[in-house]
Amino acid sequence: MARSAELSEQESPGHKPTGPESTEQESPGQDSTGQQSSGQLPQPRKGKPARERKSPGELWADGFGRVSIRSAQVLLVLAVAVVATYGLLQVRLLVIPIVIALILAAAIGPFVNVLRRRGLPGGVATGVAFVALLLLLAGVSTVIYLSVRSQWGELAQQATSGLDELEKFLLTGPVPLDREQLNQAREGLIQFAASSQVRSGAITGLSVVTEFLAGSALMVVILFFFLKDGAKIWNFFLRPFSGRREAMLRRSGQRTLEVLGGYVRGTAIVALVDTVAIGAALLILQVPLAIPLAIIVFIGAFVPLVGATVAGILAALVALVANGPVVALIVVAVVIVVNQVEGDLLQPIVMGNALQLHALVILMALTAGTILAGIVGAVLSVPLAAVTWAIIQVWTAEDPTLEPMNPELPPANSQPA
Repeated sequence: MARSAELSEQESPGHKPTGPESTEQESPGQDSTGQQSSGQLPQPRKGKPARERKSPGELWADGFGRVSIRSAQVLLVLAVAVVATYGLLQVRLLVIPIVIALILAAAIGPFVNVLRRRGLPGGVATGVAFVALLLLLAGVSTVIYLSVRSQWGELAQQATSGLDELEKFLLTGPVPLDREQLNQAREGLIQFAASSQVRSGAITGLSVVTEFLAGSALMVVILFFFLKDGAKIWNFFLRPFSGRREAMLRRSGQRTLEVLGGYVRGTAIVALVDTVAIGAALLILQVPLAIPLAIIVFIGAFVPLVGATVAGILAALVALVANGPVVALIVVAVVIVVNQVEGDLLQPIVMGNALQLHALVILMALTAGTILAGIVGAVLSVPLAAVTWAIIQVWTAEDPTLEPMNPELPPANSQPA
């Protein structure tokens, strides 16, 4: 009985064991309810170790940090380029004449050097080359004016008959149009010609002509001093530099003149071939204004990819109005053949290393130049892109003609050690 009473007392809920059994059942630092006692420190739990917090320097040193730094640098360069471009556009009346004068000076410079080597003083050689260029431009302008003046009456008469023939073709052709549709189109053109938009465009065109004349006069003056004192001007800008940096800058200037001169002379040769071929076709087909159109083809060839094509389309339109659709189709065929021969044969041979740019880069440069500066930007964008690539090659030791200037640089085509 006493044993059963003792067991029932131990199993009761309020009983607390005493003696050595209680020390074995209760863990240290805990009371009978399992709570942490206030008199003892908590024991550390076993588990995953705590992650170490990286310092700011270590955060920027990992892969993501390096990508962030490079992205910030790219954004900074882009911001500087945008601000610089915006600033240059605000003074484009000064910037564009300087760039055109530099390109012309690079093209005429070898002729001036030939005159100097033959004993002429620098001022006299510059004057002779300068006067020869002005006479050439004046001769071209005179030929265009006389050709247009002598053939204007004939062109107006042929244009009237050609438009009548075109209207008949539209009414009775494979896809005939209604007379009412033609009348609506004619009335729309008349209303557009008499609209305020055209008048405001004429006023804008007048201001553009004024800027063109002022820029041309400024370009002539700058060109004269570039031809006469170009070396002195460049040496003045190189005064703050010395050593290897000065040598690299001099090489960059030399490569700029080489690329610009080679581009202008090569493009002129290609443009001359286009002019002779398309002009001869226009003369044989008896298209009015054949000589002015051929000169326009020559000027348009200085806009790569699209210039000569657009000029050829203009010639085809004149042939369509004056000679009919058959002659216009023949002119289009001639333009296509000439452009194919130019792109596949002439440019790789004549241009050589002057324009080492991919066609996609040329197209992007043309688009950007046209958006920023119109027709002038389209003409100047490609040579400026070629100059930029040539300068990058100089500063990255990839220029194949760089070794004579600085023999400490590695060969252009060598592999890194």
